Amino acid sequence: MTSPPIAKKEPRTFELHGRTFTDDYYWLREKDTSAVIEYLEAENFYTKEMTKHTETLQEFLFQEMKGRIKETDESVPMRYGDYYYYSRTEEGKNYRIHCRKYKSLDAQEEIVLDENALAEGRKYMSVGTWKISPDQSKMAYSVDFTGGETYETRIVDLMSGETLDTITGVGGQIQWALTNDAIFYTELDDIHRPYAVLFHRLGTSQSDDIRIYEEKDTTFLLGMSKSKDKKYLFITISASSSETNEIRYIDLSEPSLDLEVFFPRTRGIEFNIDHHSGYFYFLTSADGAINFKLMRTPVSKVAPEHWDEIIPHDPDVRLNSVEAYQNFLVIQKRQGGYANLMVYDLSNGELHDVKFPEDIYGIRPIGHYEFESDIYRFVFSSPVTPQTTYDYNMATRELELKKVEEIKNYDPSQFITERRYATAPDGTKIPISLAYKSGTKMDGSNPLLLYGYGSYGYPMDPHFDFKRLSLIERGIIFAIAHIRGGGEYGKPWYHEGKLAKKMNTFTDFIACAEYLIEQKFTSSNRLAIYGGSAGGLLMGAVTNMRPDLFKCVVASVPFVDVINTMLDESIPLTTFEFNEWGNPKVEEQFSWMIEYSPYDNVEAKDYPAILVTAGYNDPRVQYWEPAKWTAKLRALKTDNNLLLLKTKMETGHFSASGRYDYMKDFAFIYAFILDTLDLV
Repeated sequence: MTSPPIAKKEPRTFELHGRTFTDDYYWLREKDTSAVIEYLEAENFYTKEMTKHTETLQEFLFQEMKGRIKETDESVPMRYGDYYYYSRTEEGKNYRIHCRKYKSLDAQEEIVLDENALAEGRKYMSVGTWKISPDQSKMAYSVDFTGGETYETRIVDLMSGETLDTITGVGGQIQWALTNDAIFYTELDDIHRPYAVLFHRLGTSQSDDIRIYEEKDTTFLLGMSKSKDKKYLFITISASSSETNEIRYIDLSEPSLDLEVFFPRTRGIEFNIDHHSGYFYFLTSADGAINFKLMRTPVSKVAPEHWDEIIPHDPDVRLNSVEAYQNFLVIQKRQGGYANLMVYDLSNGELHDVKFPEDIYGIRPIGHYEFESDIYRFVFSSPVTPQTTYDYNMATRELELKKVEEIKNYDPSQFITERRYATAPDGTKIPISLAYKSGTKMDGSNPLLLYGYGSYGYPMDPHFDFKRLSLIERGIIFAIAHIRGGGEYGKPWYHEGKLAKKMNTFTDFIACAEYLIEQKFTSSNRLAIYGGSAGGLLMGAVTNMRPDLFKCVVASVPFVDVINTMLDESIPLTTFEFNEWGNPKVEEQFSWMIEYSPYDNVEAKDYPAILVTAGYNDPRVQYWEPAKWTAKLRALKTDNNLLLLKTKMETGHFSASGRYDYMKDFAFIYAFILDTLDLV
């Protein structure tokens, strides 16, 4: 019998707000030291040994997943100028190939970027973004080879294939200037924060690049975008969770690189902006519009006294983004717990919603490359409906089906999806999306996997995932708990699950689990739970609070060492997340955080079976958080249930980068779940 590795204890003591803390595993932060690597490798060896009996199942699941998809496939082409752009995959290749054809879909294919060639000989490769120059003669793309999300940006001549320029050690964002010989890109600081925008002209040294903006406040980071008509560059400076941002812009037709401020940074006020015919159209939370309203103002007069209201604030409808086309505006919104698309006719002011074919669904907006288009593309799916690409004609209000994801050996009519509602301790109704095989009897004997996230205002919409079929077809009910802290019902839903109210996130999830047991969808000895990153925080918190409720826990790259991480402002994400979790240096905020911090609340008691995953190069949740949590759990827990830590030494936050390798990661996780629930 293989014994689990026992991490050595090197107590580090510190005091905070009159309390003394002893951290026995602080030494695990010492990355690249032999002691840390030996410990992580020992945990990996133990995990491999303890799951060796599932290796045949893992391979079977992988082949099953791979066998469901059309391995050689391509996306629906979209026209941009004289070219049709699309991407495709080839059987046996891990990565996408990006292509185009000149004027006709019958023309000869040109490959603009083959990700497989980039990945050759590497353990990890992820393209951050790629952008075609205005005259479509060049391409700029960013690529990460470690999983650490520090990028190399390359500019390529699409006619010759020659790499014209390489910019190293930068952020992943890129935008072209109006000319075809210059780009804007982002730079990272010591805490991995995108904090500056630089201007690079082709053929010049990176050291000569012009810094057009630098954000000195470490609680803010920045992003770049272009107006749909390509006339303006927008730099959005925002705090991840403070709900405050500032937009600066450049008229790209002017030679100056000087930025204009749209509206001075004001705490609690946000914007989302686009340009159309001399006007800025923008969403804002100003004047108490918590779920945002749509406004416009002349570019020449951006002061608030010149703002005109187009769509007033509605507390039941969250407006998320605005995108301007020649004849229409498209507003992404949320209403009734679901995403939707609203179209505004610029000629007559008429508004209408896009009608979707099912009631329980998720959408992935794509839009269109061309400003002049009346077509808006999106991908629709549900827990049982494969990804379906539609083109929506904004003028005729007609949907055109362009492509249905081909899933082999799958009949959607054999599966059911529904929405239920649990009641939280404070009486709030918490939605649960469910998918399961038709004919399933609700007698409490069914295995069930409950997924959750509940942070940053991100909604977890019920999309289709072909990998998940390997669980559902084996009788597992799949459920998503749409808990507070997410964005399913707009900003108020988010506000009720952050800072002082963060405990609602965890008690909501527990209420969903209890409801599913009460309604005989499952029982506690058949219930598995799963969450990653901030959803891993959720896993850690609810497992500490109610270990008796769950049979099996999967915590992927979990944010679990809340107090230590948020005390250290040298760690990426810390400073600009004070307004999500709190700042433990502030005593009141510390009191919120210590109540749920998973690492600080591990106790000597029985825990369910737990699988923890980590990425050694992860800049978002450092590998030592899951490692420390595992070490402490192993030292204190009083049960004999399996506790596994699997650290991928060559990846970051998002696991494997290739599609087959990614499936293998899920095959491993699913095999653990199936084995623990006695479904092997």
